[in-house]
Amino acid sequence: MTDAEFIELAAYIKKKFGVNLGLEKRNLVHGRLQKIISEHGFLTLREYYEYLLADISGAANVELVNAITTNHTFFMREPSHFDFFSQQVLPFLYQTIHNHDLRVWCAVCSTGEEAYTLAMLIADFFSVKNQLWDTKLLATDISLQALRFAQKGIYSKEEVMNLPRKWQTIYFNEFEENHYKIKNELQAQVIFRQFNLMDEIFPFKKKFHTIFCRNVMIYFDDKTRRRLVEKFYEYLEPGGYLFIGHSEVIDRNAALFSYVMPSVYRKG
Repeated sequence: MTDAEFIELAAYIKKKFGVNLGLEKRNLVHGRLQKIISEHGFLTLREYYEYLLADISGAANVELVNAITTNHTFFMREPSHFDFFSQQVLPFLYQTIHNHDLRVWCAVCSTGEEAYTLAMLIADFFSVKNQLWDTKLLATDISLQALRFAQKGIYSKEEVMNLPRKWQTIYFNEFEENHYKIKNELQAQVIFRQFNLMDEIFPFKKKFHTIFCRNVMIYFDDKTRRRLVEKFYEYLEPGGYLFIGHSEVIDRNAALFSYVMPSVYRKG
């Protein structure tokens, strides 16, 4: 892969998925694409790139994004966010949402651990009131591979052991050797959908009360990040919360959001 070939492919990836790849990522990208190029019988990267441009089914882009993205996550990642969500955000929303329609969006759900963590927190809070409320949450990701894993809801014993013992009992069943499966009742509370944050128009009819989009904007350049934050603001209800990763920041001088605590912002 020459520098020119990589730059051309990187520009395509940025336009389609928002991911900003510098030349230092060339060998990594090349290594991840080798299998795809070989399986399709392409002799050069140019042939593969032309295949991407010509594909109208979307399958080539799905294959590409599955290859270049890293789905690294785990239950209760950055726990201070979940503490704040359960202790501050949910009580506030319970008092202020009068139609009993709670709308939470996990915008980059990866393999499902974050979405299921939120679902467990919501189920705990609404354990008595749940019959009166719609507490389903939306979990989206660009990777079909990650979504398929998330929808199965099967995790290793080591992953589940990090959760409170109460949750292990209430929300999981033992599944095969050294694995646990999310119980159907909780699984039904999470709606998984494929979605690209770079889509110009978001297809949501209603606004959200809380959006979690953590540890993905670090891959975007400043312009892409600002535009995405503006869209999040647009699709949040007044007073709604945005959670981003601890390694990410929003320019408070340029953003409309009010700062709440590290990596937590609120729409005025």
